Amino acid sequence: MGLLDNLKAKLAPAKDKVSDFAQRHEGKVHHGIEKAAKAVDEKTKGKYKEKIHTGTGKAKGAMDRLAHKGDDTATGGSTPPSDSPPPTT
Repeated sequence: MGLLDNLKAKLAPAKDKVSDFAQRHEGKVHHGIEKAAKAVDEKTKGKYKEKIHTGTGKAKGAMDRLAHKGDDTATGGSTPPSDSPPPTT
């Protein structure tokens, strides 16, 4: 068993706890992200509005992925997308 396998095995319980937290408190976390984004935008006087908006969207997306881990609605299906390109005819 390699170092990476050991690390994954030790972090699995923490990942499950984070996922559980995300599921139970999803609304509160989204509200906190919005509140933080608004505070930063006010402090920077709108100078970084687009970057803040982008970061907020990415944070919410990550939160959604954590909250819906193992749920088909988050990924759009139960099978992961293929890494190979589609066959050409």
